[in-house]
Amino acid sequence: MGGQTPGIDPALLERDVVSFAIDSREVKAGDVFFALSQPEYKNNGFNGDFDDATVYVKRSLEKGAVAAVVRRDRFAEHEAELKPFEDRLIFVEDAIATLQKLAHGVYLNWNKPVVAITGSAGKTTAKELTAHVLEGFGRKVLKNIKNYNNGLGHPLTVLNLAKDPSYDVAVLEMGMSTPLHEIERLCKITPPDYAVVLNVLPVHVEHLGSIENVAAAKAEIVEGMKEDGVAVLNADDQRVAAMNSKSRGMTVTYGIEKSADVMAKEISFAGFGKTSFTLVTPTGETHVSFPLNGKHNILNALAAAAVGHSFGMTASVIGGRLLTVEPPPQRGEILEFAAGFTVINDSYNSNPAALLSMVQTLVEGSEGAKRRLVVAGEMLELGDDAERLHEEMGCKIGEQPIDMLIGVRGLGQQLVDGAKSAGLENSMFAVDSEAAGYLLVGEIKEGDVVLIKGSRGVRTEKVIECLLQKFELEDKKAAAN
Repeated sequence: MGGQTPGIDPALLERDVVSFAIDSREVKAGDVFFALSQPEYKNNGFNGDFDDATVYVKRSLEKGAVAAVVRRDRFAEHEAELKPFEDRLIFVEDAIATLQKLAHGVYLNWNKPVVAITGSAGKTTAKELTAHVLEGFGRKVLKNIKNYNNGLGHPLTVLNLAKDPSYDVAVLEMGMSTPLHEIERLCKITPPDYAVVLNVLPVHVEHLGSIENVAAAKAEIVEGMKEDGVAVLNADDQRVAAMNSKSRGMTVTYGIEKSADVMAKEISFAGFGKTSFTLVTPTGETHVSFPLNGKHNILNALAAAAVGHSFGMTASVIGGRLLTVEPPPQRGEILEFAAGFTVINDSYNSNPAALLSMVQTLVEGSEGAKRRLVVAGEMLELGDDAERLHEEMGCKIGEQPIDMLIGVRGLGQQLVDGAKSAGLENSMFAVDSEAAGYLLVGEIKEGDVVLIKGSRGVRTEKVIECLLQKFELEDKKAAAN
C-alpha cells in the first residue's frame, strides 16, 4: 500500500489479512479498517460532504480490526485518542487511493480475465446477464455486489479475491458522475480484457457539461483496456460505435438496428416476461426465449452474448443461459396483486430513453388491460436541457395509449405538462413518491397495469411500499394450482 508503519507491531506485519472495511459498523475481527475523510472523497470524485471516519478508528480496533489505515494529518488531530493504538496504525496520504492501490496488487496476484462494463444506463442488468452467461460456460464469476461500481465499491469487490482467488473471471461494472476521470482510475485497478460500452445518454450532464463529455468519460474504459483486449460496442449508439477508433485490440459489435457482429432479429413480445428473438452471432444463430422486458434489455442481453461469443461460447449455449435469467430487484420486476392489478416495478433508475422504452413495453405487454397507468419520477442530472427533456418525454407518453400519468417531484410537473399538451388530460403531479403512492392507492382498480419508474434520488420504490401496505401480492403457488 505504500504506507508508513513507524510504530507497528512487527508480528502484525507477518499476519495474513483477507478482509477489509470502510464502514466501522461492519467491521469484523481480523479486518483492516480504512478511515476515509472529506479530502479523499473530494480528490477521488465523490460529490457531497462525508464524515471523518478517523473518529471510528478506536471503536473499530476495539471490535477486533487488526489494523487501521489513517491519514497522517487526521491522526495528528485525534492523537490523544489514537496514540495508544499506534502499534496497529498504517499512515498514508490518501486512504481511498491506498485502498485502490491494494486492490490493484491483489488483482495482479490473481491475474485472470476482467470484463468491465459501463454505460449511461443498464450497467447492473448487463453485468448480471454477462455473469449469468459466463457461469453457463463453467466459469466461476466475481461480480460487483448490487451497483458497487465507483472508486470504493470497485476496489472492495476486487479485494474479495484476497479471500478467495479461485474465481475464473471478474465481471465489473464501472460508473462515473464527474469529470475527474473516474473510469480511468478504475481501469488502473483492473485493466479490462473485455471493455463493454452499452450507451451514451444525457445523464450526469449536470456535472460534465455536455453529452460529448459524457461520451469521452465512458470511452476511458476502451482507452484503459489491455492492448490485446476486446472492445464490445453497441453499434446502435453512434457515440459508442465511434469508440472503435480508441480500441487497441479487437472490436466486437452488437445491435438491433445497425449491422453488427451479434444481433437480435425476429423480435416478438407476447407479454410481460415473454420476449423472444433470434440471436445471430458470427458462429451461428439460435432462438432465444428471454424473460426480461423492453428493447433496452434485449440490447443488454446482446452485450452479454457478445462477451460470451468472445469467450468462445456458441449461440445455442448463450441462448440457453438467457432463458434462465431473472431481473435484478426494481429493474422490470412484475408484481401481480391479489386485487387483480399488475405493477411493473422499474423504480431503480430512469433516463429519457429508458423511460420511453418501458412505456412502450407497458403498452405492448398489456393487451386486454382495462387501463394503463404510468408513475414517472423526475429524471436527475440532465443538465440545462432537463426541463425541455421532461416536457418532451411527457408529450411522448401522452401520445401513447396511456390512461393516466402521475409525475413525481420537481420536473415531474413538466412530464405532466407535456402529457396534457399531447392530449392526456388524466395527468397529475405529486410532490414526492409517498404522495404519489397515496394517490395511486386511491386510483388503482382491478384490471389496471401500472409502470413505476424514476431516478434513484426520487425513491419511487416508496410508491410500491404504499401499495403493499394496502394490497396483498397474489399467491403464486395458489394461482398455479
